Amino acid sequence: MSASVEELRSKGKAARRETPRSSHEGWAPAPGRPDPVATLAADDAGRVPELLPLRYERVSASAFTFFRGAASIMAGDLAGTPASGFSAQLCGDAHLSNFGTFAAPDRELVFDINDFDETLPGPWEWDVKRLAASVEIAGRDREFDDDERRRAVVASVRGYREAMREFAGLGELELWYRRTRIEALRELLDPHVDRRATRLLERTVAKAGAKGHERALEKLTSGSSGGAGPRLASDPPLMTPIEELMGSIGAAELRSRLEALLDTYRATLPAHIRHLLSRYSYAHAARKVVGVGSVGTHAWVALFTGRDGSDPLFLQIKEAGSSVLEASLEPSAYEHHGRRVVEGQRLMQAAGDIMLGWMDGEGIDGQRRNFYVRQLWDGKGSAPIERMRPAGLEVYSKVCGAVLARAHARSGERIAIAAYLGSSERFDNAVADFAASYADQNERDHAALVAAIGPDGLPHRGASAGSGPVRS
Repeated sequence: MSASVEELRSKGKAARRETPRSSHEGWAPAPGRPDPVATLAADDAGRVPELLPLRYERVSASAFTFFRGAASIMAGDLAGTPASGFSAQLCGDAHLSNFGTFAAPDRELVFDINDFDETLPGPWEWDVKRLAASVEIAGRDREFDDDERRRAVVASVRGYREAMREFAGLGELELWYRRTRIEALRELLDPHVDRRATRLLERTVAKAGAKGHERALEKLTSGSSGGAGPRLASDPPLMTPIEELMGSIGAAELRSRLEALLDTYRATLPAHIRHLLSRYSYAHAARKVVGVGSVGTHAWVALFTGRDGSDPLFLQIKEAGSSVLEASLEPSAYEHHGRRVVEGQRLMQAAGDIMLGWMDGEGIDGQRRNFYVRQLWDGKGSAPIERMRPAGLEVYSKVCGAVLARAHARSGERIAIAAYLGSSERFDNAVADFAASYADQNERDHAALVAAIGPDGLPHRGASAGSGPVRS
């Protein structure tokens, strides 16, 4: 028999005795903390070798981009931090840039978490602390002063706490149907960004709304080739058509291999979506570089056409490896990591992609890999964090905190978590202290990476390119 509401509230309040909310403040590296550059380099295993210099170029560009690419480093650091004992489905990489817009199945633009590569059940505090640290680091990147950054970080945690307390009072279906509409986000942000940023926000929303398959057809293809229909453009290393990577294999053999791979994907879709996908024919595929931390992983874009060449469907096929959280938590319940990502996304997002599925197959290097599949450019967009004023970052961070709380509430013990958090700002301020301390560590780690990168664009032991690359 499940616990009653009162029992869950009592459980949450009792957890404060074992793990006081003030215990979350501050952070210091544990004795024997692994070398951050070596940890980052260990993530290179299995990645496309020729893309690694681009990966380090992006990751080392700033302390904020380093933080975005260093989820594995922070996962190890979080393993030693206090936790209340309540779990939820985690994003695993809940930084500010992993929130954004996308088109719900009813075509309404919504705002939500949009990256689930590291998703896994675990302590809800880990996502909150990664979000809070990202706010602090983004504020430093924008050169906000201490008080301005503090207000934004506290707002992110307050947004989480207040939303979780609200969600604790909702019925199950009422919670499940909750979503954050892009119009609501725009109304909140508009008063807190300057005129130029307001225009940028309007353009961002408009661009996201127009960022669909027809737009991708215009931007990513180079027209027909010998009557074969639209073809993905060649722009290496950012986008490389598959035939340029597998030149010794004939077109018929290549198509046969791809169709076999896609069959494994189709089998993971509901029957009605399989029927929809059956109305499309495979046209072309290319390897496409994505993100910051994901650069070098095996990621593809596949083009399909419907009734004719002007009716496109673009799918992103992205490699799924082990979650960085699995080194510290229980392994995923799903043996297939593509399924791990898909099931986590379905559990956390308010409105999901109808084309979400997973597949596995042999890559161009002969290694068998797991992948997940989703639509490419389906109303996807992000807020102009780099143009926000301090008040704008504060409001935006609070919204992200509330969205994260809604994602956790769908899977976690929301009543107990809300009772643990309480109505005061004790937890908010403790996590803000943690975020400031962790941002200091992030800057040290970033500096270590910059010093380690040699002329070949790869990190090397020490600061000398002659001392050998950092590899595990």
